[in-house]
Amino acid sequence: MGKALMVQGTSSGAGKSLLVTALCRIFSNLGYDVVPFKSQNMSLNSAPSIEGGEISRAQYLQAIACRKRPSVKFNPILLKPEGKMRSQVVFMGKPIGSVSAKDYMLSRKEELFKKAMKVLDELKEGHDLVIIEGAGSPVEINLKDYDIANMRVAKHADAKVILVTDIDRGGSFASIVGTMELLSEEERELVMGFVFNKFRGDASLLRPGFDYLEKRYGKPTLGVVPYVEHRLPEEDSLAEFPKVKGELHIQIIKLPHISNFTDFEPLHWANGVDYVTKAEEITGDVIIIPGSKNTVEDLLWMRENGIEDAILQAHREGAFVVGICGGFQMLGREIIDEVESKRGNVKGIGLLPAKTVFTRKKRTNHLKANVLWGPAGGMGVEGYEIRMGRSLSERPFSVITSVNGAKTFEPEGAIGERAFGTYLHGIFHNFAFTERFLNFLRAEKGLEPLSIEGWSIEEEIERFARVVGENFDVERILGELSL
Repeated sequence: MGKALMVQGTSSGAGKSLLVTALCRIFSNLGYDVVPFKSQNMSLNSAPSIEGGEISRAQYLQAIACRKRPSVKFNPILLKPEGKMRSQVVFMGKPIGSVSAKDYMLSRKEELFKKAMKVLDELKEGHDLVIIEGAGSPVEINLKDYDIANMRVAKHADAKVILVTDIDRGGSFASIVGTMELLSEEERELVMGFVFNKFRGDASLLRPGFDYLEKRYGKPTLGVVPYVEHRLPEEDSLAEFPKVKGELHIQIIKLPHISNFTDFEPLHWANGVDYVTKAEEITGDVIIIPGSKNTVEDLLWMRENGIEDAILQAHREGAFVVGICGGFQMLGREIIDEVESKRGNVKGIGLLPAKTVFTRKKRTNHLKANVLWGPAGGMGVEGYEIRMGRSLSERPFSVITSVNGAKTFEPEGAIGERAFGTYLHGIFHNFAFTERFLNFLRAEKGLEPLSIEGWSIEEEIERFARVVGENFDVERILGELSL
């Protein structure tokens, strides 16, 4: 039977996801057979698994860090918010219904928790180490009795728990003390030690605080991780991105049900982007409509708020318009939806020669494709699809050549006049394509071409894990786990 190590946080945004990612790579580099696990994740940033279902983007990244193919076993329960206090419930990669928060807590949670723990048992049985990510804070008084992602998981797995806090926010010692005081005695015993994350400065100045924690709780500080500039996706990163008007003014519509906004991280790094929610803000050289958890409702929101008209006006004045997944569907001529919104026939924005029909079966696949859009014509790209719509276009954006490794020939997306749409999530993570796309638009403005430095997720995981490993008591953790 393998061991279990769990990372919990004193709050949301403490850095649990990336710390687990780093630990996955650190222990994988040491030769251990490691897998990640999170019993329940609430996120609109999802990715496909090897089984064809979808999991959180965080566990997808952690699987890569473990050098494993992403599996639904790593994130059995995924909640995808739909608005109005409701979420779609995805279990083992497949949607099983839409419920209110109250109904989920009272009727579905316990059943799914028991099933998720069986999955965790299987992972422990089959691997040396399972590194588990908690959710939010383990001691929220109003939620603790219903919590199936923190201490109940740790108890079940007999896991050693690392408690991490974001010191960059301030109040980190108080947040650790408050968390420890609200844990039961049995739960406190599971805590191995503390980690201070995102620190800027001289760590020796924190020594009095470390001594206080060790004296009060008998637990050491296991690490002080410095603030690291990185290019790894973070689940809550949308709230952290500043509005940046680069040399190219790239604007992204911040839809009410926006999903998979990690698609646009390379544009942040290469140029800067500006998220907009009002019609009067739309003045960009490039306007992007992202993916959506509720395509038709978000299209109607844009229509009612004048954003659709503003996009059309900007397009007439020369703006380039892009749609990704749900955004692509919106830019077509028509959407027929009797599944997601049940609105039936809905007129699209009309910038792309495409028609979309929603079906009940969701496609979740890794894709390889050849681009047909002129400036990048013939270029090979990779990405993934998570969609319920099927679209027909007179002028496809690309031809899918591989689905989960199996050869195919399937047109997808659409090309319009100064516009394109695609189902390929992650299209901008193909840096050669992004460089070609941006330089095509820069040339129109008389700007010098830019070169996007080669980068890979593997290199970034290694770099981030190296920093964490240098500032972490890995030997102590190995000893505590008897590895």
